[in-house]
Amino acid sequence: MTRRELIQKTTMALGYTLSGSTLLGIMNGCEPKREVGFAPTFFNKEQALVIADLAEAILPRTTTPGAKDVGVPAFIDNFVREIYSKADQEKFLSDLNAFNIGMGSNKFSESSSEEQKKYAADIHSKAIAEAKSTSEGWWNTAKVERPFILKMKELTILGFFTSKPGASEVLQYNAVPGPYQGCVPLKEVGKAWAT
Repeated sequence: MTRRELIQKTTMALGYTLSGSTLLGIMNGCEPKREVGFAPTFFNKEQALVIADLAEAILPRTTTPGAKDVGVPAFIDNFVREIYSKADQEKFLSDLNAFNIGMGSNKFSESSSEEQKKYAADIHSKAIAEAKSTSEGWWNTAKVERPFILKMKELTILGFFTSKPGASEVLQYNAVPGPYQGCVPLKEVGKAWAT
């Protein structure tokens, strides 16, 4: 049912006596509520929403699961809480809050997914260009403070590929050492290995 159909049916049921405030209530009731999707233990709800939306902007759902689908936001929440030092946690939170308000008129957490993707891509491009232009080089992480977006990208990718769907559905899984085959004809092997 669309909003228009809902309003028409509700109006007919009430005898065409809908006030402006009632109509506004119906319209707001039809808006999808943005949920975090997990119970954050380190971040507050708004920070958790930014983490979830940014992780999904980095690894969206396509033919394979996205970051939210495999629990990356909860992984990041737990990782920052358990692994980061107190100073690194404070820096991460400071950078996260700055990222959230960095869009200008809207916060990242209040923007549409398309605006979020564009903003994240712009910030990522700037961070890569800045990192490559430093005299130490972008690869020397010991001397260069990594931007927030690159830290989030690293945590998102780590969380995604250590999840079961990321490791088994996206990556090619090949059990090592593999199955034992004791008696295989040389023709099937293809070549003999020197010992």
